[in-house]
Amino acid sequence: MIRFHLSAVAPLLAVLALTMMAAAQDAPLKVRVLVEEDVYTFTPPNNGSGPMWSFGCTTIARLGERVVVSEMETGEGVPRLCNTKWRLAERTDSGWKVFAEAEGYRQREPCLLAALSDHEFFLNVNDSLMPPGTEYGPCEPHLLAFDLNALDQPPRKLLPEWAGETTFTDHSYRGYAADRANRELLLLNINAKTSMEHWALLDADGKTLKNGGITFPIRSCYPQVALRNRAGYVLAISDIVEPVEEWRKYKFEQTQATWDYVFRILYFTSSPNLMEQDFGPAIEIANVDKTGGAIANQDLWISPEGDAYILYIEREVASTLMRDKFVPGGSLIPSLHLAVVRNGEVVQRKVLVQGTETVQPGHARLHVTPDGKVYALLYISGAEQPNQLMQVYPLLENPPTTPVPFKTPFGSYLLASERAGNAPSNIIDVYGHSTSGTTLSYAQVSIE
Repeated sequence: MIRFHLSAVAPLLAVLALTMMAAAQDAPLKVRVLVEEDVYTFTPPNNGSGPMWSFGCTTIARLGERVVVSEMETGEGVPRLCNTKWRLAERTDSGWKVFAEAEGYRQREPCLLAALSDHEFFLNVNDSLMPPGTEYGPCEPHLLAFDLNALDQPPRKLLPEWAGETTFTDHSYRGYAADRANRELLLLNINAKTSMEHWALLDADGKTLKNGGITFPIRSCYPQVALRNRAGYVLAISDIVEPVEEWRKYKFEQTQATWDYVFRILYFTSSPNLMEQDFGPAIEIANVDKTGGAIANQDLWISPEGDAYILYIEREVASTLMRDKFVPGGSLIPSLHLAVVRNGEVVQRKVLVQGTETVQPGHARLHVTPDGKVYALLYISGAEQPNQLMQVYPLLENPPTTPVPFKTPFGSYLLASERAGNAPSNIIDVYGHSTSGTTLSYAQVSIE
């Protein structure tokens, strides 16, 4: 009989384990598209919004084996601004079925979804309190709590308590996040008079645990919000009328366009414990103000260590008009950036996709798998396969991309994200535009 001494075998086992881990890391990512299908076609509301308008949040949720989406229906003949209503649809073996909808058209913007379990989800609505046709009138933001196991029962209405005086209108610029493990929700809604982002922390029963407000250096909107163990994180982009008078006058002379909002400074703020302190002063993640550039915040994810992983698109100059007149030699080519924030400071920066004249990054949304890895689902225009997956955590030195072979690529989309309380999964649920601009489509992607 051959006997092995444990002290001799242990080093061999350690080497074998490391070898297997290295092989697993080097193994190519296997991606399969399981489902591609249209969900519904909508009529544009022409109110400045649309199904993808609240892109910092999501309108799709995975609840165990079931998938639910929030749809946007425009009322025929209903005057704007609040001329849409929400509908909830579930994917079934016989297609997408609407199982709940609002009684009237009282929304300007899409209504958002977050989950706290495999059967509980919460619809974030912003009901107008005024007659149809009212513009910038008062609205009542609140949640509707649904249970997939009791859809024959009406949803529970949960009214947050907000700090201080509020002026909430049809332009909500909402933020929304869920902490599934602790069964808590974080809501943001902008004050139309002060531009403060009011926030409220709620438990699953709708009790307001704490509230406060975030004041950015200048008005900031379209927030991505994360909540973990009562630590809160907010990413938002500056959103103001062109502040440089010379630039504003020139652009109007050339285009006659009265809409001239610019998005040039990306802000981030956080609180280590919302029960004990409000959000701190915002820090700048990126700034292209001096060159008349443009920034588009894409997504936010919080690592187990508490680091904030931030994705954004940056363009040095926003338009040919601006470059040719004011920034000669400036670049119009966008690039996809990653910034990592730790303890209120940017500790790492990386360009994930450097655009060229022919290949340029667009949307980027984050997805978490059960093994703790995080992937970005990208849209890269000009690429042979525009939709691609890239690992961003753990971050690699030169992260490769893996094509996602959609028959029809998604150019604008949302995912069933972890920030909205969806459990990590090897299935990516995609919801967005893949065909015409008025069709919302759904896809399932398997990561192996």
